[in-house]
Amino acid sequence: MELSLWLAGLFATAFLSATILPGNSEAALVAALHFKPDLGWLAVAVASLGNVLGGLLTVYLGRRLPKAPEAKWLPRLQRLGPVSLLLSWVPLMGDVLCGVAGWLRWPWRPVMLYLILGKVLRYLVIYALMLQWFSV
Repeated sequence: MELSLWLAGLFATAFLSATILPGNSEAALVAALHFKPDLGWLAVAVASLGNVLGGLLTVYLGRRLPKAPEAKWLPRLQRLGPVSLLLSWVPLMGDVLCGVAGWLRWPWRPVMLYLILGKVLRYLVIYALMLQWFSV
């Protein structure tokens, strides 16, 4: 039961952190790994899943907005495209990028690919640093 509470809390924090709501999934992951080191890869997977799903929700909500108007800044933003979602993990900016990806109707496959890569790599780096520095 206690293990499932840790994982549920980690998932919820990671999910909410990927939306415009405040959250700190990195701190939650570090706490989970510190207090429950046996969670290991499972904690990384749960945090990644929650954060990816929250990011995809933000993309979906962006698609619900009226189509982006033609503007002189639009080609510059379009040129960056879905690859910019590698930065979807950056606080605040990543949420905006996910919303913009939906608003500009970027194709789902590349959006999902780069969003997943950006978000999962962040948690893998945190876990690797925890392993190195604290012998989790």
